[in-house]
Amino acid sequence: MSDNKLASRLYPTRIDIPAEVRSQLVVLLNQTLAATLDLKTQAKQAHWNVKGTDFYQLHELFDEIAGELEEYIDMFAERITALGGYALGTARAAASNSILPEYPFDILDGKDHVTALADRFAPYAKHLRQAIAKTDDLGDADTADLYTEVSRTIDKRLWFLEAHLQVAEITGQNGAAGAKTNKQPASVK
Repeated sequence: MSDNKLASRLYPTRIDIPAEVRSQLVVLLNQTLAATLDLKTQAKQAHWNVKGTDFYQLHELFDEIAGELEEYIDMFAERITALGGYALGTARAAASNSILPEYPFDILDGKDHVTALADRFAPYAKHLRQAIAKTDDLGDADTADLYTEVSRTIDKRLWFLEAHLQVAEITGQNGAAGAKTNKQPASVK
């Protein structure tokens, strides 16, 4: 976080988690909040700009994904404040603290948008799994459960995105049956 004092600032609370632990949880949750905000805006970028033969289906899928992420943004921010922390939820905070790469602005084709989103969902899903382990190690089962809930949906959405790409990856870029390649998505290597 760019301002660690603000990211870890705590307000008085009667919650029975020690302040030192809550501070660590709040920092992690703020990093997740930034990434979730970023991913939501990237899904909206795809929603607004997708073109091609699958326009309508992808337009709807990307908007549905963005809506789910909006719910998670609120859940992470509320968990931060429930722990006595200060939620850093502005667009500028998200941009400066997200773990995700910037979304490409030069794409239009539906498959390119699907690939770009899948390339962002994979590291986001990995971050969530790491956060499950860390919050569990810190003894906060409630925050670990929140991360687990979000992780399930993110993995499902990554599956939906990858399903659009897998035939081409299995059969080769030209789609010819039997022309299998050993190419794997970058996140699998």
